[in-house]
Order: sequence, then structure tokens, then C-alpha cells
Amino acid sequence: MQKPQRDITLRFLAEPQDVNFGGKVHGGAVMKWIDLAAYACAAGWSGRYCVTAYAGGIRFVAPIHVGNLVEVEAKVIYTGSSSMHIALEVCASDPKSLNKRLTTHCIVIMVAVDESGEKVQVPKWQPETEKDIKQHDTAIKLMDMRKIISEEMEIFTD
Repeated sequence: MQKPQRDITLRFLAEPQDVNFGGKVHGGAVMKWIDLAAYACAAGWSGRYCVTAYAGGIRFVAPIHVGNLVEVEAKVIYTGSSSMHIALEVCASDPKSLNKRLTTHCIVIMVAVDESGEKVQVPKWQPETEKDIKQHDTAIKLMDMRKIISEEMEIFTD
């Protein structure tokens, strides 16, 4: 059996239709690219169709300009029974210089599902390096924090 693919990088050029009224790539376009990379990463790990369950901690660090070469790097940092926590970084560069700069980063949780939309088991990911262990532990801390935030947000629901 082939080992699941833990990470993936999508690369493309930012196009004029991606620009907002301020002349920079729209945050919504960046979020779409993040979701696409998270899906490709989760599907590669699980071998299944996956759906987005959560996207959070998104930080827009620097703008992306039309014509920039954009790289969206995604990697599994934690697995539950059916969920995969994916860490994402978006970098951009002028394609002539290739000096990459971080523009955005976040965490997305994807869930593997079957043909009827029911959750299915995913392969367990085990951290190997010191960096893997730190990211894995951070994913667990973030889960605990999301539970608290979710409880606090209940005031806004009917």
C-alpha cells in the first residue's frame, strides 16, 4: 500500500479577475485558493472525498499583486478519526525574481466522507520531527480553544 501524501503545493499566477477595489488580490480569492489546497491535501492523505468543517486563524500578512506567482502550501498536522487538520501558508513572489514572501496563513479542518456524506475513517498521522510534534501539539491546543470560542459564540445564535 502506498503511503498517504501528507503535503501539497499549488502554484499559479494571480490574475486580474482576482483583484479587489483596492487593486490587490481579494481576500475571498485567497480563501478560495486555501480551500482548494486544503481539499487536495486532505484528499491525498485520506484517499477520500473531503469537505471543509472549519477554517480559522486566517492572517492576511501582506498583499498579493496581479501577476504574482502564488504558492499555497498545505500539510497535515493532526488527524482525528475522520478529520484532518491542515496548516496552510500562502506565499507570493514576482515570477522574475522568485523572492517569496509570506502573505497569508491559517488552519483548515477537513473531514473525509463517503458517497452518502457520512464521515469515514482516515489514516492516522504520527509526527516524526521536532517541528511536526510542535505543530501537532499546537493543533490540539487550538481544538481546546475552539471549544471555548464556540461556547462563547452561542450568544449570537437563536
